[in-house]
Amino acid sequence: MPIVREAIEKIVYPQRSETLRELGLIREISEREVHITLPSPAIPRSRETELRELIEKAAGSDVIVHFHREQAAAPRGLGSNLLESAKNIIAVASGKGGVGKSTVACNLAAALAASGCSVGLLDADVYGPSQPLLLGVAGTQLKIKDKRILPVEAHGLSLMSMGFLMKPGDAVIWRGPMLHGMMQQFCRDVEWGELDFIVVDLPPGTGDIALSLSQLIDVTGSVIVSTPQDLALDVATKAVGMFNKLGVPILGLVENMSYYCCPQCNHRDDIFNHGGAHQAARTMNLPVLGEVPLNSAIRKAGDVGVPVVLHEPDSAPAKVFTELAQSVAERVSLDAQKQILTELQRS
Repeated sequence: MPIVREAIEKIVYPQRSETLRELGLIREISEREVHITLPSPAIPRSRETELRELIEKAAGSDVIVHFHREQAAAPRGLGSNLLESAKNIIAVASGKGGVGKSTVACNLAAALAASGCSVGLLDADVYGPSQPLLLGVAGTQLKIKDKRILPVEAHGLSLMSMGFLMKPGDAVIWRGPMLHGMMQQFCRDVEWGELDFIVVDLPPGTGDIALSLSQLIDVTGSVIVSTPQDLALDVATKAVGMFNKLGVPILGLVENMSYYCCPQCNHRDDIFNHGGAHQAARTMNLPVLGEVPLNSAIRKAGDVGVPVVLHEPDSAPAKVFTELAQSVAERVSLDAQKQILTELQRS
């Protein structure tokens, strides 16, 4: 049925500008059945409903639509072999400390894992490693197997952190070459296994770790975390500038502590002002990926060492984190699928 195929190929993917054919998502079309590839388990289920309705409108309501989910891998640059077992690497960064970057990274990773992705979390914040505490595994002794470090398993995540190598209260006082060596070891000597995503929790600012990361591995995309205050947004702008200079794609901004949300009545109070992130994002031509509210659910989850997306999945911040993970996964996976198709056509 060439007419049906042509109609389906021209369908534009929701919230994108490319067609299903341009994204390489049409796996097979028979007389009455259509098979569509969704390139990540984390793509929201609502997308299947939207696509099914578009296909039925184009080809008829009697067409049976099948969806196949498999994680696409972002193409790598030449010569980059560190963390090559990870299909996608997402860096979470902030221009300054105290904006909740580690909480965002932890919950982004946990939400991706909860959606069915295999996920690693690399805590690269050597000066203030907080992921072991956030995931309830502080004090865990690392294990070695076949001369490789085994990451710590927690809540469906594989975690590696400088926090496992430090005594409580110790401070890391290192210069650039030592930091570069640590990042290299965490990438090269840890038995990460095959992963759909590695989320990297970077230290705040624009220092040596971010530079080392961009030199050592191909970062699929970065997420910049800020708060609504003018100072935080100004510093976040500098972080965006850093990644632009390093050639790392920026997926967008997350405004953490965006507003206070009462857990009893869901009343919203913009205690730190509002709209600054959207204005900054428009200036930099970037999307706002999420506005995470202030809510005691995050504090309670941190106290017990469980990400809020798992501890209180119906809470307001958990829903934002889940949508953030879906947005990030859908964006990078569709981009990867498109690049894969382009390379196949060239060859």
